[in-house]
Amino acid sequence: MNKSVNSFCIAHLTDLHLLAKPEDQVQGVNTADSFHKILEKLLATHSVDLILLTGDLSENGCAASYQYLADYLLNLKIECVCLPGNHDNFNLMEKILFNQYVSCKKQIILDNWQVICLNSQIPNENGGRLDEKELLFLQHCLNEYPNHDALIALHHHCLPTHSAWMDTMIVENSHEFFSLISQYDQTKVIVNGHIHQTMDEIAHEKFRVLSTPSTCYQFTSRSPTFGIDSITPACRIIYLQEDGNILTEVIELKDYP
Repeated sequence: MNKSVNSFCIAHLTDLHLLAKPEDQVQGVNTADSFHKILEKLLATHSVDLILLTGDLSENGCAASYQYLADYLLNLKIECVCLPGNHDNFNLMEKILFNQYVSCKKQIILDNWQVICLNSQIPNENGGRLDEKELLFLQHCLNEYPNHDALIALHHHCLPTHSAWMDTMIVENSHEFFSLISQYDQTKVIVNGHIHQTMDEIAHEKFRVLSTPSTCYQFTSRSPTFGIDSITPACRIIYLQEDGNILTEVIELKDYP
């Protein structure tokens, strides 16, 4: 993958599902260990400008899991931006994931790009929605920087996965979302987590939609019911190019048990 000299490098990590103790497991996976190892692999080969973490950072929304993550990310000395998923406690996130390098900020300006972070969480539900406040914020950001290409990040998926059980949790007003961004030519990329698998599709003939696998375990794709796949932990690298295009690839821990 050949990047231009003036591109920005974003590491996209999602669905960490951390617990209070780093030795604890979810679905038979030590989620802290898998997160560390995939991030270490990425940072060994890429010079990253921003780490974007798109939700389900905690398995159960406990303070200890966020404190563990905040301390770990602080030591990387790379700007990290976090947004919530359906498993998260956003109030705790905003309080704990806040230090010199880590935040839950919603807008990041990177030269001629902007990254807009949206909260698709419906409290106490697994599904997603972008409420009026989030849509107005998105519209404000796009109006504020009309000459900046835009990457929009959220937790829940806005395109069907063709897994019946998963698609009950799609952003329920995705039509409103697409109707809004269709008015702005600078919208280029949408990234999300939640589905624990890879997606790279073009929506409405103009928006590139990227889903990134989890840093721990993956769901079986195109399955009518819940299932765990054998695909190993992964993350995504995204290069924002000066000309408004992107380069991206998924990085896997192929040797992870």
